[in-house]
Amino acid sequence: MNELFGTLSDGTPVHRWTLERAGVRVRILSYGGIVQSVEVPDRDGRTADVVLGFADLDGYLEHPGPYLGALIGRYANRIAGARFELDGLTYALAPNNAPNSLHGGENGFDKRVWDVAPVEHGVRLSRVAVHGEEGFPGRLEVVVTYTLDASGALRTAYEAVTDAPTLVNLTNHSYFNLAGSGNAGGHELRIAASRFTPVDADLIPTGVEEVEGGRFDFRQGRKVGAGYDHNFVLDKGITSGPVEVAELHDPASGRVLTVATTEPGLQLYTADHLPEPFAPGDGIALETQHFPDSPNRPEFPSTVLRPGQTYRSETVYGFTHR
Repeated sequence: MNELFGTLSDGTPVHRWTLERAGVRVRILSYGGIVQSVEVPDRDGRTADVVLGFADLDGYLEHPGPYLGALIGRYANRIAGARFELDGLTYALAPNNAPNSLHGGENGFDKRVWDVAPVEHGVRLSRVAVHGEEGFPGRLEVVVTYTLDASGALRTAYEAVTDAPTLVNLTNHSYFNLAGSGNAGGHELRIAASRFTPVDADLIPTGVEEVEGGRFDFRQGRKVGAGYDHNFVLDKGITSGPVEVAELHDPASGRVLTVATTEPGLQLYTADHLPEPFAPGDGIALETQHFPDSPNRPEFPSTVLRPGQTYRSETVYGFTHR
């Protein structure tokens, strides 16, 4: 189902698409490719919206900083110093998270209106990022497909091609609260990662460390708590198909979120700085990705895309209860 959701100041219409399957209802906006809501049942069959979102377009326009539910690109997460070198050329980006570039710059994919077309059990979003957009080289053609599978899982498939060497690192920035409201710090989280990337004061990785026995060790599952905005190095690495890497569980409702991905990293953000009308800790972001600042860290998996190659990534958010 497709309906008008609002209009931008320049008159551009924003539409909302509703997907329903296997007891799950998802609403997606053409603005930012935003996942506005995901309604799923608990162990007693009671339905609640388990992602943070605004009721109207003005909410997203007035509060862009949290990136609620948005598609993130051309580069998810941070690039140190808002610059990188590629094939001997240095590119300057917007320092919108000074001194770094964050989530694609001042006007990243999260603030663009995407073209949307229906597909079986889902929608296909597309846009072209022109050469030089937010400082990135290359004309990038991007397609993101949201679908609900037979179990009600939300599958997000990303593809991109370029006409010049560039960087690509795409993700979705949904914040999950499986209780439907309140603080999510009591959720239980498991991540299949033996290592993580510690960060400096500007949240730029300083290397790779083992999680063994410390506050970053979620391998056996435990309460999330607060104070996390870190990338986990997934044990599976890069895979051709989605592999389950994380599980989030709300003991009170019984709802369970599983995360499967092809990506080598998972950013855990406990939303300690959410602005009103939300409160810190109201949601938990589990962003599948390549690592932060990869363009400046040759030891990290590469995020370079070249002409003739196709960027592909897939993430599956599954919903169950127990």
